Amino acid sequence: MATLGTPKQKRVTADPILHLLRRATYGPTPDAERELRSLGATAWLDRQLSPASIDDSACDAVLQRYNLINKGIGELRAGVIKSGAWDAMQQLGSAAVARAAWSKRQLFELMVDFWSNHLNVTCPSSGVWDSRVAYDLLVRKHALGRFADLLKASMTAPAMLTYLDNRSSTRAKPNENYARELMELHTVGLVYSEADVQDAARLLTGLTVDKSTGLYRFDANQHATGAVTVLGWRHDNATAGGGEAAALAFADMLAMHPATAERIARKLCTRFVSDEPPATLVSTLTKVYLAEKTAIAPVLRALFASADFAASAGTKLRTPFEDLVGVVRVLGLQPEPAGTDGVRGLYNYLVDAGHAPMRWSPPNGYPDVAAAWAAPSGFLIRWNAHLNLAAGWYPKQLTRPASMLRYLVPTLPATHGALVDALATRLVGAPLPAAHTAALLEFVGKTAASPLKATDKAVTGKLPHLVAMILDSPHYLAR
Repeated sequence: MATLGTPKQKRVTADPILHLLRRATYGPTPDAERELRSLGATAWLDRQLSPASIDDSACDAVLQRYNLINKGIGELRAGVIKSGAWDAMQQLGSAAVARAAWSKRQLFELMVDFWSNHLNVTCPSSGVWDSRVAYDLLVRKHALGRFADLLKASMTAPAMLTYLDNRSSTRAKPNENYARELMELHTVGLVYSEADVQDAARLLTGLTVDKSTGLYRFDANQHATGAVTVLGWRHDNATAGGGEAAALAFADMLAMHPATAERIARKLCTRFVSDEPPATLVSTLTKVYLAEKTAIAPVLRALFASADFAASAGTKLRTPFEDLVGVVRVLGLQPEPAGTDGVRGLYNYLVDAGHAPMRWSPPNGYPDVAAAWAAPSGFLIRWNAHLNLAAGWYPKQLTRPASMLRYLVPTLPATHGALVDALATRLVGAPLPAAHTAALLEFVGKTAASPLKATDKAVTGKLPHLVAMILDSPHYLAR
């Protein structure tokens, strides 16, 4: 089992179209593959990097069932939900699963998840009951924009100021928590000194949350004045009234710091290329990030066009979130006609697997490397989910293809061996190795040459098990 967490051997086809779909979406679907093959990689990426140009009305219709995910802080506090209730945050988590599964703006949703994880504010958590939805909206606004703008938006977001305690930071008693995480986790990494943290904490005083409205405000009366030096950057910080501008200038400096550029480049490479990012690619993307003044789209273009990306097929493993959503997509499962219980069931699987969206408790965000997800208990949860989804047992509310067999294999093959090959090609992109195919055929008591009829168990009662076992294999796990 442990070897599954260290993907040294490629287990997937190197087809560049399927490779791009496995990395730049939550998993291939027939429609996505047809679109990418028709447009070509460059035009497809251009389209994905301009999400507003993509008709996502079908997914939007599903999201309308979550009536709280677009509400502002004022609306929620005005009594839309009970004070302190988790309703909006619970909707937000389920909506993230729905978006990953069914949005056509796949790369955008991946980047929303990337930044939500990088600038983590745990959801649900009590302190941000009224502000976590607004925080998600600002992440979505800047997900394919400039990191500097996203960082400043996060710095003045009530959810972040609450989560990392800056709302209670005063000139008399600066709180160092947000200042430390702003540098260590959000920007430059572990290159700062304790003096840097202390000066940064002083600079950030006054960035707070209004107790009566729940909205961000700058309280000049609580801003600590006096010159500060952080990472060699100096600001006079001469007046209380200028404290907000000084804090935002600090954010701009951090966003453009070479250490931040290298860190963002490395994390993007870890997400999209390899658990051990190639140093040359990290260096190249660092230069693009700085040259483009923290704009993320040019960095992504350079990443997906690189030889390192092309050579990395199968060297990443799916996280639990990617695994579950990928199964929903490859099996053609759709939302239930009305209601949200089916998606909530998917979300609950991810809670059990320890990877429900935005739910990571520490501020550092979910790990994005295979070793972190290699526990046997985690694989057991995945495998149970594979069979339940393939068989339609749970969550049973989801809409399934009229015939799973015809959806996966439109024409019934002549032999059992051809059936296993066709299922594997549909589910993981290529036939399985001979030994794996033989094991599946043994499960149904047939040989590769055994004739196949529509009444055979392989296409009736045992089909969900065949599908699930292929999804249980390293060939689906790899991406």
